[in-house]
Amino acid sequence: MVAIRLERAAADAPRLELALVEQRRPAPQPGQCVIEVRSAGVNPSDAKAALGRMPHAVWPRIPGRDYAGVVVDGPSGLVGKRVWGCGGDLGIRRDGSHAGYLVVEAASVREIPPGIDMREAGAVGVPFVTAYEGLRRAGLPGPGQMVLVCGANGAVGQAAMQIAAHLGAQVIGVVRSARARAACGAASATLVDASREDVAERVRALTDGRGADLVYNTVGSPYFEAANRAMAIGARQVFIATVERAVPFDIFAFYRGQHTYVGVDSLALDCTACALILDRLAAGFASGALRPFPVAGDAVFGLDQALPAYREVLDGARRRIVIEP
Repeated sequence: MVAIRLERAAADAPRLELALVEQRRPAPQPGQCVIEVRSAGVNPSDAKAALGRMPHAVWPRIPGRDYAGVVVDGPSGLVGKRVWGCGGDLGIRRDGSHAGYLVVEAASVREIPPGIDMREAGAVGVPFVTAYEGLRRAGLPGPGQMVLVCGANGAVGQAAMQIAAHLGAQVIGVVRSARARAACGAASATLVDASREDVAERVRALTDGRGADLVYNTVGSPYFEAANRAMAIGARQVFIATVERAVPFDIFAFYRGQHTYVGVDSLALDCTACALILDRLAAGFASGALRPFPVAGDAVFGLDQALPAYREVLDGARRRIVIEP
């Protein structure tokens, strides 16, 4: 087997330095298991960490936060099982999944629900875990509530729309172009094109003037003002990323609107915390109410083609990119 090895951070942002190294099958410590990785999604945080943009990352290490594979060593009850998972620690503070083998705590692995193939399973982790954690922290929506997802065409945005709809909420997704609309894949959501419509006005019109009860802002500053104007009295807004770190903030509108802001950092969720979230999502995937991202054949890369895979993700890929060791 082989693995990607990051020896040090790139000296400048445009350059990625990835080494392909031989990897022997590791031996697990007590309480651990060894997974033969069959599929591993590539997330923006994987590529950014390779560039040295994660100050708490350790060197050297193997990148990769998402995985799906088969347990080949560890507790007898797990050996041979098809499992999936992810972690904010994987590929950042410890070796990750862009390799032939991955060692994780046995308590952090979960069986892949029936009906999901291995390739798709490897691309579920970070987007769905992040989406669920944001919705949970803001108070899970339900029937009669309106959820507004800004950046609906991104992986987390699509996952948030699926989960919110599964919980019975109505969903409005915000995109910025017709191309983004096509990439959204949210048939059950009403889509608003921010390049052609005033987002807040459109949301108010769709909600009889009330506004959204929960805003999931996956992009941050570009949607900050419009999202604030679209919030109902007592609404919550979730942030997971931003372009600009500082934005104008109207304190008067904030407290008069009785609003709540929720920040979510998925890197703070280790493998075990992510496994507990996958537990909550498993029934939805098993029933077909939640759907994994489709992974096209030309979006699958071998370890020896990891560099173009990382580059596509850094360039803002609209599709899920997967590495198959």
